[in-house]
Amino acid sequence: MKLDRSYSLEEISALIGASYVGMADHVVTGINEIHQVEAGDVVFVDHPKYYDKALNSAATTILIDKEVECPEGKALIVSETPFDDFNRLTRHFRPKKFQPVTIGDGTIIDESAQVYPNVFVGHHCSIGKNVVLHPGVVIGDHCRLDEGVIVGPNSVIGHYAFYYKKKPDGFDRMHSCGEVHLEKNVEIGALCTIDAGVSGTTKVGEGTKIDNQVHIGHDTVVGKHCLMAANVGIAGCATIEDNVTLWGQVGVVSDVVIGEGATVLGQSGVGRSLEPGKSYLGSPCVEARVRFREIAAVKKLPEFLERR
Repeated sequence: MKLDRSYSLEEISALIGASYVGMADHVVTGINEIHQVEAGDVVFVDHPKYYDKALNSAATTILIDKEVECPEGKALIVSETPFDDFNRLTRHFRPKKFQPVTIGDGTIIDESAQVYPNVFVGHHCSIGKNVVLHPGVVIGDHCRLDEGVIVGPNSVIGHYAFYYKKKPDGFDRMHSCGEVHLEKNVEIGALCTIDAGVSGTTKVGEGTKIDNQVHIGHDTVVGKHCLMAANVGIAGCATIEDNVTLWGQVGVVSDVVIGEGATVLGQSGVGRSLEPGKSYLGSPCVEARVRFREIAAVKKLPEFLERR
């Protein structure tokens, strides 16, 4: 999430009452979760296991629970509770605002768009030319739908991210301040959910077609001209490259890459990154030709056992 202007390290620290390490005028231009950070961003870390990842990431300001050696050109904000203070910052810069009407403030809908009854569009959205929003569609805040996008009945675009921290009294949710971008000619079926990024963008590439009852988690990036059949579920922060096909009930774990042109056959479970241009089957999935040979071998087991 980019801020409305550049802020100093001193200003950001003061917002949460934290101390800092670095130059007071060190520049902060954004707030992001670790998967989408870039120069100018604040990122948080609250466990020693992930210190190195955060300190060596593209982020130039690290919200951390212990003062450590700071890499050159970066700064630290030292907090007893980085998760909570990260939430305080995102709520400060992008608070949730109650919306009693069906079209939010700052939203632009092209006059050629077809918006059916009972559609809800949040604040600061962009709905492009010839977009079709069927009845019951919900578009959350800060979402962008490019020309020719179709969203089927009762689908939700831009719901909050499924991201929680376990605490003694239960689970505390990370405040979602990201967005969703559906590129040109994307089609979304009925009863689908595409979660907003935690602080970045969940994106579906141009020409991708998605069937009914598909879920795409926060900060996932789907490439161009992909196909997803019904009941596909993709966890957060996955990368689906161009021309990938996911058949019915495929499940994909977080933080993996499915290479360009790959095909994953129905009811498969993707638990690791997959190479491009191959077909996969099973849970956990392997190359389909290998899985079919395994299935054939298992079928011969009774015959083999009878011979013994």
